[in-house]
Order: sequence, then C-alpha cells, then structure tokens
Amino acid sequence: MPRLALIHTVPALVPRFGPLVEDALPGWSFTHSVDESLLAETIREGRLTEATRARLAAGVREAAAGADAVLVTCSTLGEAVDALRPSTPVPLFRIDRGMVEEAVRRARRIGVLATLSTTLEPTGRLVDATAAATGREITMVARLCEGAFAALAAGDRDGHDRLVRQAFEEVAPQVDVVVLAQASMADALPASVRAAGAVLTSPELGIAAVAAELTGRAHATALSGRRPS
Repeated sequence: MPRLALIHTVPALVPRFGPLVEDALPGWSFTHSVDESLLAETIREGRLTEATRARLAAGVREAAAGADAVLVTCSTLGEAVDALRPSTPVPLFRIDRGMVEEAVRRARRIGVLATLSTTLEPTGRLVDATAAATGREITMVARLCEGAFAALAAGDRDGHDRLVRQAFEEVAPQVDVVVLAQASMADALPASVRAAGAVLTSPELGIAAVAAELTGRAHATALSGRRPS
C-alpha cells in the first residue's frame, strides 16, 4: 500500500487533513508529523532562515525514507518546499499550489488574505509566478488580517474569524475571487460564502491537486510495471 507522509506545523491540522486525504486517496496509508518550531521560528525571525530550511529538509528526508510522497501543509514553508523538490526522491508537495492554480485559472482579479506576513508574501509570489507560467494577466489585492493570528494563538477563534471576515468584506468587492493563504483560515468564513465560490481555501484544493498527480502517477507506473518513485 503506498504511503503519503504529511508534515504539519500546527497540531490542529492533523484532524483537519486526516479525513480529506482518506477520502481523496483510497488505498493509500498516511502518517502525520508535527513540528511547531518551524513556524514559530519563522514568525519570530520574520523570514525563513537557513536554519529553519535545514530543519525542514531533514524532516522531509526522514518522511521520504518511509513514504511514496510527502506533503507539507504549512503555506509559510511553501518556497522552501519548492527548493527541496529536486533533491527529494519521492514527489514533494506544498499545500497551497492547488488553490493558487485554481484561482489563476478562474479569475483575473485575485485577493489574497493571510494572518501572517510570512505567509502573505510567498503566497503572493506564487500567484504571480503561476499566472506568468500560464500566460495569464492578473491583478492582485493582498491584505494582512492584522491581529488575527495573535487571537488564534491566544485561543480566541471567534476573534480570529471576525478579523478574517472583516478583511474579506473589504477585499471581496475589488476582486473576482479571494484565496485564504493559510489552512488555519479555511473555516473562518460562513459556509454560504465558501459555497458561493467567492473564496478558495488550501486544504480541499491542495489535497485534490495532490491526489490528481499521485493517482495519475500511480496509473502510469502500473502501466509500466514500476513502483512509484
């Protein structure tokens, strides 16, 4: 049975992602590991340091040694994940790529909301790079939800969600679609807003993109008689 290893920086994301990967990848097994310090150090330093990149690389190597694919669910680490892909012996994924690809496919005016500047900036760069790679011209409105992450860290989920909603209400009239840069933001908006397609979140779209690539890879491997690598 093939195995997907998920690397998290927030413990609460383990139960969030568990059912998603089980539904999207039947026939696969899953492991979850959590290293909160990867995110905590990035927030403290205000950037991804070489020490944090090195520790992420070590975690990815360890995960890849016992898995057929690895997924990092922290968008703040996305650019470090991309840098590790060429040297990782199994497919390595960043969670926000599927969401951003869908946003660029769907809209020309894209809003990006984040509760951390260390996530807002790399997500914005991913939007620009994805649009450039597909030849699409887009405009982007990026907004930091000031105070939301601090509220969540203090256990005030309602305060976090209120600040995310405020930012969404300010940005939404200016754009065609809004992306929520962090998986921890995914449930901050009412279900009616999410169902209307005005906002995109990374967990579902990220997992869908991972599953599409892995099942396509598995099918191609089966045809050639080789194990996924």
